[in-house]
Amino acid sequence: MTTTTPPAETHRFGWISDQPYLLLSLTSLFWAGNAIVGRAVAGHFPPVTLSFLRWAVAFVIVAPFAWRHLIADWKAIRRHLPLMVTVSIIGISTFNTLQYTALQYTTALNVLLLQSTGPLFVALWALIVLRARLTATQALGIGASMLGVVVIILHGNIAELAAIELNRGDLLFIGALATFGLYTALTQKRPQMHALSFLAFTFGCGALFLIPLQIWELTTRPLPSLDWSNAGALLYVAVFPSILAYLCYNRGVRLIGANRSAPFFHLIPVFGSAMAILFLGERPHLYHAVGYALVLTGVIVAARKPKGA
Repeated sequence: MTTTTPPAETHRFGWISDQPYLLLSLTSLFWAGNAIVGRAVAGHFPPVTLSFLRWAVAFVIVAPFAWRHLIADWKAIRRHLPLMVTVSIIGISTFNTLQYTALQYTTALNVLLLQSTGPLFVALWALIVLRARLTATQALGIGASMLGVVVIILHGNIAELAAIELNRGDLLFIGALATFGLYTALTQKRPQMHALSFLAFTFGCGALFLIPLQIWELTTRPLPSLDWSNAGALLYVAVFPSILAYLCYNRGVRLIGANRSAPFFHLIPVFGSAMAILFLGERPHLYHAVGYALVLTGVIVAARKPKGA
């Protein structure tokens, strides 16, 4: 697959802006926490409410830093308004609402297993939207890292796959992953602009399009109580999986492309299990080491720049 270097963009975040592997690894770390927090608050926040508040709060936080960049980039945004609105609805409004809805009906095990299919959806949409084909090396790397995810989640017992049952939450989560794959491909076609401009516009636009669903949800489910625990969870999902993760992810994809970025999805369960060992007292086992080795090897192989690119 032949790739082209993306046009230069305005960045003021130091050397880290040009470290795609680090940026995408940080994205996976932040999203690993999002799955845990999203599952923990599933009984406290209705899904649309959590999604709307997440992006509204994220927009309020990022807007003061992005305002002057938004003004400078507004002409480019207006020229590409249909694409920008589509990206906002798909990657902000739809993906996260489906994700939080799914977390109310499925298990953490199923979510982590299904998460490993994310790179396949990215590859499909990259082919359709960008005409970018997976190389044999990238496919091999994705397969190896996916196997590593399965080893970790099933504790090394692959036979347990037969006991996995899919429910409506799993189907919703598959829909969410397919949606995010399209978002990843479409961000490659966005106009040249400052990273904060893109972030603020998509966050604000995504939250705006959730308002009708939010009003409908308020007629069927009560507002959650805003205690310290819920407020802390809301602040976490607004800052880490939203502002910081999307900054890192968008820049990482911009630097190395959709297909080479996608395998980093497989680091999410790696970070999740590592956090369980470090903070929850879970004992490390041989299958952890085997799974981590497979995932990391697969990610490194799949993310390498193709020869001749």
